Amino acid sequence: MSHYQTREGAFESVLKDHLLDRGYKVVPNSEFDRDTALFPSEVLAFIQDTQPETWTKLENLLGERTGEQVITDLTKWLDDHGCLSTLRHGFKCYGRRLHVAYFRPVHGMNPDLQARYEANRLGITRQLHYDPEHPKRSIDTVLSVNGVPVATAELKNPMTGSDVNDAIKQYEEKRNPQAPLLRFKKRALVHFAVDPDEVHMTTRLAKGSTTFLPFNKGIPLEGGRSRKGGNPPNPDGGYKTAYLWEEVWEKDSWMEILQRFIHIDTEEIKKDGITVEEDETIIFPRYHQLECVRQLVASAKEEGPGEDYLIQHSTGSGKSKSIAWLVHRLVSLHDDQDNAVFDGVVVV
Repeated sequence: MSHYQTREGAFESVLKDHLLDRGYKVVPNSEFDRDTALFPSEVLAFIQDTQPETWTKLENLLGERTGEQVITDLTKWLDDHGCLSTLRHGFKCYGRRLHVAYFRPVHGMNPDLQARYEANRLGITRQLHYDPEHPKRSIDTVLSVNGVPVATAELKNPMTGSDVNDAIKQYEEKRNPQAPLLRFKKRALVHFAVDPDEVHMTTRLAKGSTTFLPFNKGIPLEGGRSRKGGNPPNPDGGYKTAYLWEEVWEKDSWMEILQRFIHIDTEEIKKDGITVEEDETIIFPRYHQLECVRQLVASAKEEGPGEDYLIQHSTGSGKSKSIAWLVHRLVSLHDDQDNAVFDGVVVV
């Protein structure tokens, strides 16, 4: 695409069409249950396809109530344990473990695990009416994994008079953080504000107290419109932010982020030496952190141990977390022959 399309809907369509060409599927708005904040038919279809033996055992116990009971138990589990833990470890229904996602195995020695990974259903829904209390309100784009919403995005096009700052303002002023879809940690884990030039993101919606961080490549824009640095021109002539859907949301990348990058930090709040509460924060990698870790992992996989690398960083760039993500990846890194690249990893 050599020029910007002028309608906001066209911007959304470019994003959606790219994802559909890369293995995503459209999940209709009509399949969304606003109360459970799930796409129940997608959840049940995935479980039946990938775990038929467990499904049959549940069906022998529950009969026609099986689907309803699975969704009820999944909803409660998500509310109690959170979306991230449920995606990674599954949930229990009548004492039986069910999985709502399978992640890419670290090596290729188990074809069954690879087949289950390939069975994941990545979905995109546009203009999702998400709020039980305000059924006419909608969010531009929602991404889901096997019927479980994991991300939302508000898309703006400056050619129609709105930009990324308007998307941020929309999240702060017009999105109910207590709606089931948007409750912190329970369903959608990250929220993106996107226009053709910039991307910003947050992991907790809190009205006017919401904090958005840039998810840009870090090149300042002319004219001062960007608050925290923008993006270089797209070498292919398209939108500057195309890396979001072409790289970050690409299936293997997105599933790896859900499996290995997102994590929850817990801080104890003490009074008189006694822990009175815990404050949780969902950590989502910034673009430069994601790029740094992936480049180092790819190089280590190809070149093996013994190479030297220099990473240039600035104050506040999140280098400690980048190191932690890198160590986590290197510990389980295998080469193309399924041999472990490192026996152990030491951080000094």
